[in-house]
Amino acid sequence: MNDILAPQTRHWSRIESQVADVLADYGFDEIRLPLLERTELFARTIGEVTDIVEKEMYTFTDRSGDSLSLRPEGTASVVRAGLQHGLLHNRVARLWYQGPMFRHERPQKGRYRQFHQIGAEVFGLSAPQADAELIALSARLWRVLGVQGLELELNTLGDADDRARYRHALVAFLERHIEALDDDSRRRLQSNPLRVLDSKVPGTRELLAGAPRLADYLSDDAGEHFAQLCAQLDRLGVAYRLNPNLVRGLDYYNRTVFEWVTDRLGAQGTVCAGGRYDGLVEQLGGRPAPALGFALGLERLVELVDPGVGDDVLSCRFICADRDALPLALELAERCRDTRAALRFSVEIGGGNLGKQLRRADQGEVDVAIIVGADELAAGTVTLKPLREPGAAQQQVAQADLLATLERQAAANGD
Repeated sequence: MNDILAPQTRHWSRIESQVADVLADYGFDEIRLPLLERTELFARTIGEVTDIVEKEMYTFTDRSGDSLSLRPEGTASVVRAGLQHGLLHNRVARLWYQGPMFRHERPQKGRYRQFHQIGAEVFGLSAPQADAELIALSARLWRVLGVQGLELELNTLGDADDRARYRHALVAFLERHIEALDDDSRRRLQSNPLRVLDSKVPGTRELLAGAPRLADYLSDDAGEHFAQLCAQLDRLGVAYRLNPNLVRGLDYYNRTVFEWVTDRLGAQGTVCAGGRYDGLVEQLGGRPAPALGFALGLERLVELVDPGVGDDVLSCRFICADRDALPLALELAERCRDTRAALRFSVEIGGGNLGKQLRRADQGEVDVAIIVGADELAAGTVTLKPLREPGAAQQQVAQADLLATLERQAAANGD
């Protein structure tokens, strides 16, 4: 678990804001969820024989004797909240959430035991076009954020009966080659054999090249759903790669599953993942309702987004070359903050010589220092000193023209 400090927090906030704007454009409403849920919720939805429930959840018994867990993912909580508050009955609901999740797993690049997700969930839509729109939304996020090099992997898990037939064939195949399986895959063989398909062990992956394919066991309905999804993605210009071994790590998925992956983050290359979970609402006691969604990992996404992309705000700091200038600096800053322009203002109150104050501003990633001293007080001016443009000349402007001058500079930076 780790702290997130400035200036990285500003980077995070900008990404979160841009993602929220895209979600709003697609008709999603935000929902805020508790960090703690009853352990039973995750055992029922994620699956009792998954690694998350067996090994990774932070679970404890409270003073009332109830077993509670820090949430390891968000979908189960969204469904629980939707049922509890009547958000899912006979209606289409588009909900999104953000916040920390918790799993006790081996930390890796971009993966921590407290990590952060943004998730989007859609209820009440069974058409494959809903799957395509959700995937197109995720593709738009990468364009808005300026993320390059992500690849979309796509598969279908079919329906429950399809997976039951496939599971039987897969287990029979794997049992004939059990000596070639790694220890973890042998353990999963009886409890959750489809998860063997997700093995990263080279020997097991070679063996799986000859395993039965789920696509050969799909019902006509499931196969047609997937065909229409692929056709719609083609029409929307969203490129994808079919991955028959993509199964996801949660038991509630059916039909569509997808992942956006990258080779820039080491072994853990999944940035965003999701799919359909049409049976989950009924599983938690609600009336049957189709559902689908995705979650993206913010730690991983932050690694991929250029900190300078999308930051059109001009950061300005008032610096007092003379202590008597501080009252005026505070007054001017308050006036400037009334503007709606892409400007941010702070005041250096800590004092010290001019050089020291400018170094602090530079370390704080300030773009423009607004210097006020005895000369400026006498002349009714301020001195603007660019801190992010090597060799750029400073200029004196009248206090009355300060805001207009900075607005023009902010607009020029935005261009």
